[in-house]
Amino acid sequence: MDNVWKNAPPRLNEPAPAFAARTTHGPRSLEDYRGKWLILFSHPADFTPVCTSEFVAFARAAGRFRALGCELLGLSIDSNFSHLAWMRNIREKFGVEVPFPVIEDQSMRIAFDYGMIQAGASDTSTVRATFFIDPESKIRAMVYYPMTNGRSVEEFLRLLQAMQASDRHGVATPEGWQPGDKVVVPPPSNVAEADARAKAGYDYVDWYYARTELPSAPAKRKAKTKRGAR
Repeated sequence: MDNVWKNAPPRLNEPAPAFAARTTHGPRSLEDYRGKWLILFSHPADFTPVCTSEFVAFARAAGRFRALGCELLGLSIDSNFSHLAWMRNIREKFGVEVPFPVIEDQSMRIAFDYGMIQAGASDTSTVRATFFIDPESKIRAMVYYPMTNGRSVEEFLRLLQAMQASDRHGVATPEGWQPGDKVVVPPPSNVAEADARAKAGYDYVDWYYARTELPSAPAKRKAKTKRGAR
């Protein structure tokens, strides 16, 4: 376990540790996901009940993540043969096809680089660590769960959409924000801005707390074509 502490753990808004690995879908590297969002998540072990419930949920939501420009990538220190057998078992017993790759990390190199093995939690198993990696390969969020408790896939969808809204519009999102809710306007940086805040047309509570609606996406206009035009 001494190897766990040789590398500094990853930090928010810094480049994600590079990797190249064997997976259930063939070789994968971090570079393969550049230009997309990536959720890299570890699980303690194959053929375990809590991990199975998570994989079923991730698999069922994979299309929703992909619609948001986000790919999923699992990891544990089990062998690729174990992963393949487990994926087939999930398909047979739960009727769910797992559409995303799962990394074989028997050397624990990726797990160490990402801080997925926690001192005191286990000598060998990865905890339920989840990393949101943006299109520029920077870590934007990290979520750790204990081995005994499954993650909320719906919360990960919500968090992904919140971060995308912040990037797109330069705003923050309040507790429990859902798409369509009002967002938090960045606080004023000087007295003049603070004084003008109440007259700016926001949902105003006080000079430091104001909310607003996000602009609606422009409606798609159907192209009009003349009869006979191609």
